[in-house]
Amino acid sequence: MPPYWCNIRVSFDTAVTAIDTFRRDLAAKGEATSLFGNRRGETLEAILGNVEQTMFGEPLYRSGGEKAANLLYFLVKDHPFTDGNKRIGALLFLLYLTQEGIAHRLDPRGLTALTLLIAESAPSNKDLMIRLIVNLLGKSGE
Repeated sequence: MPPYWCNIRVSFDTAVTAIDTFRRDLAAKGEATSLFGNRRGETLEAILGNVEQTMFGEPLYRSGGEKAANLLYFLVKDHPFTDGNKRIGALLFLLYLTQEGIAHRLDPRGLTALTLLIAESAPSNKDLMIRLIVNLLGKSGE
């Protein structure tokens, strides 16, 4: 059986490429410094692997919506970057939804509000935040 990280939907290379492009675009507009998107250790790899992990041969997070929600939550709360955690979290969340074909109705303001809500939430409210995201995705996230 291959290791759990072989099934990562948003691969590390895809994430790094998306982040590098995002950094360049923001820097060109004066909205990011050289600190934006610099990784702290191997936290990004761990987060990408965690959303695809299994337990006893079964996915820990059963739906694409649950995986996407946990990806956003962990990217925002675990601070894998020196700067830009919320913006990069939102970017990779949208990338995951797109790659998995999960429709959503989140507009930029809604995604910003959701991302800030996660950032300000107490760790004890993680399950509540995940349920909120999954519910916002609706049936397409199941």
